[in-house]
Amino acid sequence: MSKPSSAPPQFTYVPPPSAPPSYQEAVGGVKPVGPYTPVVAPATTANTTIVTTVVPISRTSTHMICPSCHAEIETTTRTEPGMIAYLSGFLIALFGCWLGCCLIPCCIDDCMDVHHSCPNCRAYLGRFRR
Repeated sequence: MSKPSSAPPQFTYVPPPSAPPSYQEAVGGVKPVGPYTPVVAPATTANTTIVTTVVPISRTSTHMICPSCHAEIETTTRTEPGMIAYLSGFLIALFGCWLGCCLIPCCIDDCMDVHHSCPNCRAYLGRFRR
């Protein structure tokens, strides 16, 4: 019979796994873009830089700088029936309420599109759709 070995088994050192990458490393360092993030346009000449800002347009008037006249303004709004108003009016008429009930969606504010314009130069600034 052979004599049992008294030496302990050989283990190799395995380093612990590294920590997962941070959020900035995983994303690649790209900063999130918000509605008020300035966008730098390419320069027209060597010394000129044009910076524009995206302003969200909502159902109420918006405080912004007009891109046409560069004045600080509160937009002028006007409403008109949107696609939802016409579609819901058509469906109401289709279900038999054609004696005027189908026009009710054209009077509801939540069915209206809102058009924004500059009060100074009357430039059209955009539309908030429903």
